[in-house]
Amino acid sequence: MTAPVPASLWHFLSREVALVCDASGTLTWMDDRAARLLEASPGQTLRSLAAQGTEDKVDRLVTLSRDERVERWEVILCVAGQPRTFAIRGAPHEGGVALVGSLVTEDYAAAISQVTETMSELSALHRETERQQRELKRRADELARINRELEESNRGVRTLHAELDEKTESLVRAAEIKSRVVANVSHEFRTPLHSILGLARLLLNPANGSLTPEQQKQVQFIRSSGEALFELVNDLLDLSKMESGKATLRPVKFGAGDFLGALRGMMRPLVPGDSSVELRFEEPPADLELETDEAKVSQVLRNLVSNALKFTEKGHVTVSASRHGPEDMVCFQVSDTGIGIAPEHHAHIFEEFTQVDSPLQKQVKGTGLGLALSRRLAEFLGGGLTVRSTPGRGSTFTFIVPRVHPEVKEMVGMTERSQQLDPGRAPVMVLEDDRQTLFLYEKYLSRSGFQVLPVRTVEDARRTLQRVRPAAMVMDVMLEGETSWSFLSELKSNEATRDIPVLVVTLMDREQKARALGADEFWLKPVGEEQLLRKLAEMARSGPVQKLLIIDDDEVHRYLLRQLLRDTPYILEEAGTGPEGLRLAREKTPDLIFLDFVLPDMTAFDVLDELKADPRTRDIPVILHTSRQLQEEERRRLEKGTSTILAKHKLSREVAITRIRDALHKTGLGTDRGEGGRRG
Repeated sequence: MTAPVPASLWHFLSREVALVCDASGTLTWMDDRAARLLEASPGQTLRSLAAQGTEDKVDRLVTLSRDERVERWEVILCVAGQPRTFAIRGAPHEGGVALVGSLVTEDYAAAISQVTETMSELSALHRETERQQRELKRRADELARINRELEESNRGVRTLHAELDEKTESLVRAAEIKSRVVANVSHEFRTPLHSILGLARLLLNPANGSLTPEQQKQVQFIRSSGEALFELVNDLLDLSKMESGKATLRPVKFGAGDFLGALRGMMRPLVPGDSSVELRFEEPPADLELETDEAKVSQVLRNLVSNALKFTEKGHVTVSASRHGPEDMVCFQVSDTGIGIAPEHHAHIFEEFTQVDSPLQKQVKGTGLGLALSRRLAEFLGGGLTVRSTPGRGSTFTFIVPRVHPEVKEMVGMTERSQQLDPGRAPVMVLEDDRQTLFLYEKYLSRSGFQVLPVRTVEDARRTLQRVRPAAMVMDVMLEGETSWSFLSELKSNEATRDIPVLVVTLMDREQKARALGADEFWLKPVGEEQLLRKLAEMARSGPVQKLLIIDDDEVHRYLLRQLLRDTPYILEEAGTGPEGLRLAREKTPDLIFLDFVLPDMTAFDVLDELKADPRTRDIPVILHTSRQLQEEERRRLEKGTSTILAKHKLSREVAITRIRDALHKTGLGTDRGEGGRRG
């Protein structure tokens, strides 16, 4: 229990104490009451008089009192070795601090009661804490046991995954080896087969000497076998391309009528004049047009017609084309009156090297690849191939294909989307002839602040550059039918386009040549999404150091723009009002101004009029940014005096930098990265 306070001290308890400290908190003067009560003398620090644990609060009092008057500040100082509370007032005083305070009296009985009550609560809390700790330990033990079980399970799963990965790799290697073997063997077969077929034709030509009937029959057998083998080799090569994903799409526009007419002329020699089978081609709708790979559609139908003629002894084979369903599809059908196919064989006939046993099948030898290849081609074209057949009553093969190939449709959509620039996204031109790669780039960039401008030829790229200035370019140098080396050189030698960052992405390792022609970066395909986005963001930020001014009363938006332009070569000045912004514009002569539409003291029209009226500021480009939905009349007026109009909610780092670069470029700034700006 604390000893009673001596009676001699009560004289001081109700009286004030006065002290003076220098700026560092060292006592320079005190009155007698303070000296006796606190047992202090000049030279000591006020901090040394504080009760343990309250020193920082005393230092804070001194710091605040140096600059302003402080009222009702409580600190705990030691009186006769005991911590006591003082109510202090502080104020600046000749380079230091003047403090006046009084000791706060306490009801000791109430304090002791409160302490006892608090100790009881702490004891109860301690017991509850111990109980919770025991419960936590029990749960921790249970979790440890579960973790051990999970770890054992995980080890088993990892082992299983390793085995599966090993088997998968083995299967992939086997598939790759099979594809390479098929492709290589097929190519190796072609040369001797050409020779065999050529020699057979020479032997059968009467101009090269006559053969006996038996010799002619033997040579004809050689020729027929060679042609069958040549057909097998071609089918194997096509299948190998389909399986390896190397098949290419070459879409063209063509009319169904002309297409079937050409197919009729191609297939008619397969029907001898004395044949009991008639080959019919029904007239398609006059306006039926397709935009897909004509050669592959023709290959599917040639296979189907050839098969139908082989397995039809009499009657007819009919080819037709029509519109199908509401989804803009085209339906080709090849029907025959041949031997038909039993229902249990319908699924198997589309498998490689599968043939149905029948008397006619034994007479007609096939490769067993035609239908398998046809279905693969149909699927590659975005369609499908099915059969409907009854033994003895013929078959109908239905080949359904999109009238416009999905890739073509997607390419058209992508091109149309690029015609309307999104003010909230930075444009990136992609020069690439492979549609799949273009789709992949758009998928990557659509998730960030970029808009893809797709071009597939150098000429398309030139036309697009006349319409829009991209924030960056991604280009392949090996295009179908041309290269873009000269275009890259042209870009980097032209003053108007040489500062557009260019990333060359291609299959050939020609980095030295690309960089020599001015490429900013060179990569080999394929490219990952994160890698591409990071590099484009970095390239879009590059440019000369410029001074910018933002006039906006919204402190949050000024902060946001400041963060967006962090680590860029731009120096940003800020103004919260129109008059302040006009003053900074005249004094600092920035290279570009961000202007809010609504200010507390004047409108954007007022600011623009003031800027245009002053020779020092009339040429400074202005980007208007606002969260308000502008009326058409307002937008037209503002477009006359600004470089661009941006919605605040669409502003991103990439968009801000791109719009800044575009605006500076229009005024002749930023075309050379070595420049520091027009005003210096």
